Amino acid sequence: MQYDSARLADFSVLNTRGKKAGFDQPFFTLVLILLGFGVVMVLSASFPRAYYDPGHVTGGSATYYFIRQLIFALLGVGAMLLCAALPMGFYRRYALPFMAFTLVLLALVPLIGVRANGSRRWLGVGSLTVQPSELAKLAVILLFSRMIQQRRGQMRSFRRGILPFSLILALIVGLLVLEPHFSASIIILAVGAAMLFMGGVPLGWFLAAIGSAAAAIGVLLVFFPYASSRIMIWRDPFSSPSDEGYQIVQSLYTIGSGGLGGVGLGGSRQKYLYLPEEHNDFIFSVLCEELGFLGAALVLLLFSLLILRGFQIALHQRDCFSFLVTAGLTTLLALQVFLNVAVVTNLLPCTGISLPFFSYGGTALILQLAQMGIILSASRDVLEG
Repeated sequence: MQYDSARLADFSVLNTRGKKAGFDQPFFTLVLILLGFGVVMVLSASFPRAYYDPGHVTGGSATYYFIRQLIFALLGVGAMLLCAALPMGFYRRYALPFMAFTLVLLALVPLIGVRANGSRRWLGVGSLTVQPSELAKLAVILLFSRMIQQRRGQMRSFRRGILPFSLILALIVGLLVLEPHFSASIIILAVGAAMLFMGGVPLGWFLAAIGSAAAAIGVLLVFFPYASSRIMIWRDPFSSPSDEGYQIVQSLYTIGSGGLGGVGLGGSRQKYLYLPEEHNDFIFSVLCEELGFLGAALVLLLFSLLILRGFQIALHQRDCFSFLVTAGLTTLLALQVFLNVAVVTNLLPCTGISLPFFSYGGTALILQLAQMGIILSASRDVLEG
């Protein structure tokens, strides 16, 4: 889906008919269905761990994670409606200040961030935590969209069309590596590459980037044992089923236990402290066990419909900026869904990637819904036909 940036910029003069007063209802409905599904699954997946309270956080309340996720969901819906009400010009105007703010937060994480599981990825604000890497994903999409629009006809140039974007990505990824947060780095690089491709950067530059990425992965494997061990366990998780391969082995057991129709909502056995991160990154495994292949297929179908609708909205935008933002946010959603499912099924090495609208977490859920609100904002003014 590559478009010449100059052609995209002229969308506004191609057609002035069919302006919509309200946002896209099918897209909004699909988001709410997935969100409701996700909140129910958090309740089902989390209550054993919340009741047992191994970290002395929940106070033994079985609904601790569910209530918090429900609050996050309501706040997220509010953020979505607010973002849907703001015009796209607002996001274009504040794309650069938002990126500057995000970079400041990313720089603070290695210094004063909250440490958990050997990494600093969160900033503590009282009893709340914020994950700046989630902000960085949105910041890249907004700023790149604005820059591509401003550089109409220059995206094939290295100095004007490639170098500035590459420097921004290098700075963000460099800050993320300090945490370390490799999964967020991969997602941001992939989204940035998608934005540049849609903006008109020649394919040859991407082939060169792939070669550079392969070399970078080689460096990571040599100098970061954390990344190297994950690759080895990915290739054969059953070689260490009670140690490094434990998480993915339990995930595969959980998925396999569901069969065709599942054991029933709430009936998962693996969530009783066998499967780590059962209400977070590996919630899709619990879904597969409880709802089976058919339930998992239904959820993936709903995500597919949402993603297709997002791209349909993007393709009917009147200007370059709105097209790029909508397509970029939809690409981000598609990437996160694919990567999460690929990780829990061991198609890709195990890393921390949440499932949108399902995985427990405040910052991620609220920002994901806010991003859907931006797409809804763009859907208010589309080209029909």
